[in-house]
Amino acid sequence: MKTPPIIHHRQTIALSRLFRVDTVELEFANGERRSFEQLVSENVGGVVVVPISGNDLLLIEEYALGIGTYELGFVKGAVDHGESPETAARRELQEETGFAAGRIDLMETVTLMPAYSNFKSHIYLARDLSIDPLPGDEPEPLEQHLWPICRINELHRHPAISDARTRLCLYLLESRLNDLHPI
Repeated sequence: MKTPPIIHHRQTIALSRLFRVDTVELEFANGERRSFEQLVSENVGGVVVVPISGNDLLLIEEYALGIGTYELGFVKGAVDHGESPETAARRELQEETGFAAGRIDLMETVTLMPAYSNFKSHIYLARDLSIDPLPGDEPEPLEQHLWPICRINELHRHPAISDARTRLCLYLLESRLNDLHPI
């Protein structure tokens, strides 16, 4: 196991309500010194929820400021302070779709840009849905789309899906479905 670099200096250079940006001076085992920038999330992370309703996936369409267009994807949100990722997943599902999950299973926990960020996304599969809405914090109503699971492979090439987490969710779900029903 390699020895992690020595941190000689860390300084916050920017702060927002979602994260801070630090510069970090590192010295590696070979003596090489480098300065990096790190996005530091102050919360527990985020959740992505893949809801299944009958034989359909439930996707939502919402505006993605980073790319300036509407994106098709799964329920996403932050884990609030004092909240477990599973509780956050259940809450976000109710806020964004109006459905509660009778069964929710953690599929994976992943990082995004681990060289630059400590943010983790906890990916859940939600089943046995029932109507049970919670008020949400979205600036506009989210449009919902039912997509037949038997056509999941078409979503890999869907022009309104560019989010890596959404695409990862599709692969994780396909893997689970293949485990349940091998071809």
